Formats: sequence, C-alpha cells, structure tokens
Amino acid sequence: MKSDQPKNLRRRLMGIGAATVMVASLGTGVASAQSSMPQLPQILGAPTAPQAPTQQDINKAANDAVLGARDNIHAQTAPLPGEIREPINQNVDNAVNFLAPGALAAREQARAAAAAAAKNPAPTERTTPCPASAHACVNLEGRDAWLQTNGQTTYGPVKISSGRQGEETPKGKFYVTRKVKDEVSHEFNDAPMPYSVYFTNQGHAFHQGDVNVESAGCIHLSQKDAAAFFDQLQVGDEVYIY
Repeated sequence: MKSDQPKNLRRRLMGIGAATVMVASLGTGVASAQSSMPQLPQILGAPTAPQAPTQQDINKAANDAVLGARDNIHAQTAPLPGEIREPINQNVDNAVNFLAPGALAAREQARAAAAAAAKNPAPTERTTPCPASAHACVNLEGRDAWLQTNGQTTYGPVKISSGRQGEETPKGKFYVTRKVKDEVSHEFNDAPMPYSVYFTNQGHAFHQGDVNVESAGCIHLSQKDAAAFFDQLQVGDEVYIY
C-alpha cells in the first residue's frame, strides 16, 4: 500500500511556508501603515500643525493593512484545489489573529450584522393621524385598522368595514371598556358578535363580521383579525378612529 506521508508532508510544508511569508508581509504592512500615519511638523512655528494620530487611528490602520494582505492571499488561493487552499488559508488566518487579535472576528461579525439588518429591515413608522399612544387605530376612509405599540405597528393593517350612512362609526379617541368573547346583539335578534371589544358605552365594538358589509356602527373584522384584536387589546387601551 502506497504511503501518503510524502504528500501530506508537502502540504504541510506549503502551509507553513505560506504562513511564514504571510507573517513577514503582514509585519511589513503593519510597519508601513504605522509609518505612513501623519507626523507632527518638525519646524517650530509652523502656521498649521496637523493633528497627531491617536492610538486608535494607528491600530485601525495596522489592522486594515493586515486584513487587506489576508484578503489578497485568499483571493490568490481561490483557484487552488480545496486540499491545498484550505490549509494555506487557515495558516494565513492564524497569522492574522496573531498580528491583529480580534480584527478578523470583529469584521466578520460586522458583516453578519449588516447582512441581517438588510434582510430584516426595521419596521418603518406609519405616517398617520393616529397618535403613538393609541393601541388600536382605525382609518374609516381607508377601510383598514391595525394594532400598535409606541407608534410601531404590531399587527395589520387589516381590512375592515364600519357603520353605514346614518349609523356611522364615531371618530375620535376612545378607550376599551369591556370584552365579551361570545357576544350576541340583543338589539338585532341575538345576532352573533364574536370577539367583541367595546370602546364606547353606546355599543360600538370591534367584532367578527363580514368586512364587505357595512355595520350599524361597529368595526367588522375577519375571524382571524377579530381574535387577534380580542387577545391583544385590554380594558383601558386607547382606540383612535379617524
């Protein structure tokens, strides 16, 4: 059986050699970065003295030089077979971590955070008359409603219907007064009003109903949305309708 020892030895020597070259080149890069930093003027009485670099500036320049050299070597090894490329790159990264401790990890963390932020952008603030203090907002003209916390939408917007002509849903600021999950309307022949969340003392409420049919003043929601409003709104929560 043919031994793999010479082959493995060659790989190891290549990796060690690359790491040695890397250390030497990166050390030169660090020294170059440090020497290229602005120096204080040598002539006394110069009209404008450049600001001396801080230690943070020097460290950043040195780390940038190390990372730049590392990236160049990784780019050059990219076409190589994996069994050759990987040990070289690993030795290079080991050298980077020796010369600039934490710099490579910090850069990778920053890149990962930026990618996550781009993938999941922060919710944009809705520009509406509904105040940030409101927990539920209703846009009668737009025929939608949503739940929010500190002005940030947490549920919706969802489709609604509201009071028909002559029985319009009132506009303004209200507060949840009570909740009845399996409510019926005694005024309208015990018509079902599941997930009722009342916000006036005149019987106006959010509840499950046909969002394509106008109501007698209540806010109709689909079954799913009515259940969400019922679960998330509590007695005393502010409701704003405009």
